[in-house]
Amino acid sequence: MRIDFQGLSARLRHPSCLHFLSWPEGGTPSAPPAPLKMAGPPGRPRPPPAGAVSCRRARAERACPFKGGRSPLRADAVTKGAREARKPNRGAREGVMAAACLEDPSLERHFKGHRDAVTSVDFSLNKKQLASGSMDSCLMIWSMRPQMRAYRFVGHKDAVMCVQFSPSGHLVASGSRDKTVRLWVPSVKGESTVFKAHTATVRSVHFSSDGQSLVTASDDKTIKVWTVHRQKFLFSLSQHINWVRCAKFSPDGRLIVSASDDKTVKLWDKTSRECIHSFCEHGGFVNHVEFHPSGTCIAAAGTDNTVKVWDVRMNRLLQHYQVHSAVVNSLSFHPSGNYLVTASNDSTLKILDLLEGRLLYTLHGHQGPATCVAFSRTGDSFASGGSDEQVMVWKTNFDAADYGDVLKTQKSGTSVDGTHHNLQSEMECGVHLKKTKTQDPGRNHQQQEEETIANTLEHIVGQLDVLTQTVSILEQRLTLTEDKLKECLENQQKIIQNKVN
Repeated sequence: MRIDFQGLSARLRHPSCLHFLSWPEGGTPSAPPAPLKMAGPPGRPRPPPAGAVSCRRARAERACPFKGGRSPLRADAVTKGAREARKPNRGAREGVMAAACLEDPSLERHFKGHRDAVTSVDFSLNKKQLASGSMDSCLMIWSMRPQMRAYRFVGHKDAVMCVQFSPSGHLVASGSRDKTVRLWVPSVKGESTVFKAHTATVRSVHFSSDGQSLVTASDDKTIKVWTVHRQKFLFSLSQHINWVRCAKFSPDGRLIVSASDDKTVKLWDKTSRECIHSFCEHGGFVNHVEFHPSGTCIAAAGTDNTVKVWDVRMNRLLQHYQVHSAVVNSLSFHPSGNYLVTASNDSTLKILDLLEGRLLYTLHGHQGPATCVAFSRTGDSFASGGSDEQVMVWKTNFDAADYGDVLKTQKSGTSVDGTHHNLQSEMECGVHLKKTKTQDPGRNHQQQEEETIANTLEHIVGQLDVLTQTVSILEQRLTLTEDKLKECLENQQKIIQNKVN
């Protein structure tokens, strides 16, 4: 049988097609992809959010634990059935699978007021305020209440590189290219105290969870720890050999993690003031690093277009994502610990599902590089900033149905059906779910029809996986051919120029 792959590729990309097929940038086919698990009847795709902002749900590369390898999962279905199949906690998968449905993130608000690129964003504890710093040397405090004025704080003499609310929300710290750190009271008066923290640009400020300490990172290659109330210098950490882009406290305040242009991520013990371990897997400068809410993992973003996740107990690489096509500038963990949002120079935000090890959403909103991103303390919103001078606030949506179940499961260890069990693999959970359904004598006719539809859709998506991988291979061969042709043309032009000269 002869297959017209060119026509097939065109049809698959047609807007009227129910399934949107995509694969991660830079990915290469390795092993046949696993079929997408689906449950429930299909539905219509959600329309894109208003305001010229598009949201794409994507299948991405599954990260190989401890090795940093990946096996691309190629197909994506934007049906409600596919959304119902995605749940964040494997331990509670059985009960939650039928209980809730994922929704797409949506643009809730956007703020304009900065006169240059936005460098940093952070929510207050109660989510009533949002702070942003910019290359225009100003700090802005935006009110999340409708029709409320924003505060513009002027004091820094050069670009504001970083901002963060204190845990209580009563202070905002900012670091600047003018080598100072300021502590602001986020009110109409805009009062602040200032101290010269470093001998070069201050790239990062971060409060400890108790709000008593502040850690700063600078282009002078040092990390410094201060007391908040008296701004008293406590100690300095100085083993990096290039600019330090970011430094963060662990949730318990016992560790500090730092990211640097020397291509390393270093883990420090706050008490002994010694470097415990250096992670050297990044192939470029490391722009941002952050602790997982549990304190057991860290994630870092780099100029090599990758995001990496390490276990700080075993000092091992857990996951490796290469979903962006340009430098990754910032990232933020969802409070549940199940998701990670990233911002990149490719102008997109991407939401990663850490339990499944795959790309979940790609968000297009900023015109130009997306420079920073941060979840709110509750996780129901996240904010992003870009070189387009805009601050955008997004409604998370996709975690609304299952975040509560995650917290309940983490506390009690009990699934929705009341059985106690440990976290299982996806395959084990699926087998257990099928057995439970088979042994249930009270299953009605509607449930049987839904199961039949789910099995049919799973088979269809499995076939689409194979077709998509085939098309992917053909397109990669075409790309290689184009590159070779471009190289030949460049060589020919050089030869002609040499003859003319």
